[in-house]
Amino acid sequence: MAASGEHIKALVRSHAAGDDDAFYAVALQVAAKAARQGHSNLAGDLKRLIDSARHQPVARKVTSIAQPRGDLAELVSASFPDVSSRDLISPPAVRDSISEFLHEQRQRQALLEHGFTPSNRLLLEGPPGTGKTMTAAVIAHELSLPLLTVRLDSLLSKYMGETASKLRTVFDAAATQRAVYLFDEFDALGAQRTGNDVGEARRILNSFLIFLEQADTESIVIAATNHRAILDHALFRRFDLAISYRLPDPEQAAEVMRVRLGQLGKDIDWPTVLSKLQEPELSHAELVKAAETAAKQAILRGERNVSTAELIKALRDRRARAGA
Repeated sequence: MAASGEHIKALVRSHAAGDDDAFYAVALQVAAKAARQGHSNLAGDLKRLIDSARHQPVARKVTSIAQPRGDLAELVSASFPDVSSRDLISPPAVRDSISEFLHEQRQRQALLEHGFTPSNRLLLEGPPGTGKTMTAAVIAHELSLPLLTVRLDSLLSKYMGETASKLRTVFDAAATQRAVYLFDEFDALGAQRTGNDVGEARRILNSFLIFLEQADTESIVIAATNHRAILDHALFRRFDLAISYRLPDPEQAAEVMRVRLGQLGKDIDWPTVLSKLQEPELSHAELVKAAETAAKQAILRGERNVSTAELIKALRDRRARAGA
């Protein structure tokens, strides 16, 4: 048999993770082994199949999400995002960090075979609406994994006194189901405390830190916070990578709206819009809402394109609502 047991296991792991590069690399190893064993026809067929598959458009893999059950169902919400890295508009430093993280995950088997653990614990910090939650969705999509979101604020308020045991439930799930586990509004758990809640908050935080260090490396743990300054300093060294987000500059803001409008924005005078974006900034989420408002108004009037004046008005309205 050309494929060894280790080859077969590696093929299954890479297929389950949606890691095409690793899958083809192992398949080529099988082809090479077949050639060495004298199975030249098999080796040739495998190489032709691999070359053909690599040049074919990739079909969207439909993955069913194992819906959380029991206690876990009350703690997380499950989704399978359909948002790719191309949809995330962010500064080069952020994109590079995400790209490097994804590369490690896609090549994690090679790292593990050499005694290195791929990064799997991320801390995302920055103002609301700047792409932190979207980053978690992109990572889940790019790795073909479900996204399981833990709302820490509701967990703490609903299960006060049981929070540590509920956190263990989440991390136990991470050990059995490979997924992206997003701890949203992380400052609800990680903030430095004063007053009467210090003892309980410290116990919960210590429990989280222990669970985080013991977390299975197959799953990805992401913590997102709007308030890095109030986080307990003990947290930072427990994460493999911290990524900082900020409000978009005018060029990035225009690109966010241009992407959202698509063909509806083809007649917009973007230099004029850019001049208006020198005013107080809006988050990525607010910019998307402004673009959507202008688009819907144009569609409802029976027009095919959004006008420059319409988009500028939508931006002003969003600033007024956001208090910018």
